[in-house]
Amino acid sequence: MDFSTITFELLKGFWENIRLFGLTLIFALPLGLLVSFCSMSKFPPLKWLSKTFVWIIRGTPLMLQLFIVFYVPGIVFNSPMKTRFTAALVAFVINYAAYFSEIYRGGIESVPVGQHEAGMVLGMTKSQIFFRITLMQVIKKIVPPMSNEIITLVKDTSLARVIAVSEVIMMADRFTARGLIWPLFYTGVFFLLFNGILTVIFGRIEKKLDYYRS
Repeated sequence: MDFSTITFELLKGFWENIRLFGLTLIFALPLGLLVSFCSMSKFPPLKWLSKTFVWIIRGTPLMLQLFIVFYVPGIVFNSPMKTRFTAALVAFVINYAAYFSEIYRGGIESVPVGQHEAGMVLGMTKSQIFFRITLMQVIKKIVPPMSNEIITLVKDTSLARVIAVSEVIMMADRFTARGLIWPLFYTGVFFLLFNGILTVIFGRIEKKLDYYRS
């Protein structure tokens, strides 16, 4: 196979990485916020359940979670995942929702209680206080850890190969098995460029939020 054909195949594989990355963010970001609210709930069973979920997901390898999501529904419930990509997406969403929830929780709890009390004195509702006072401060505080987690997600998408999702490293490995070594290193260029773009974007977001200094 010539260079252009191999590059095209690698790009097709990297598109799977990008698709998994994008869909994971779409579902995991709001789910993580929901989990964080549950973790801060004053209803003990809900709080305990949420914290247990986060503890289990953060304490076990993503690779193991991929295997469980892919194999367990078919073995236990006789209802296998429709596609390997779907299984990977479910595992990634669950995993990253747990990590995002802790970032959200840390950001929300870091806002001084006095600001909430001041809002109450001014006659603001809890939702008004959250959206007008707390939210932008939380965003400012969580952008650095969130950007780090999102960049890690880009690289973690390569783990989908363990359940045979045809992502870029799996495609490169096939060419390496034929005696071509350069496709394996070429994949690094895709990840470096994509993460470089994300780094620039998050850097600009941080600068935009500089006026929310503590």
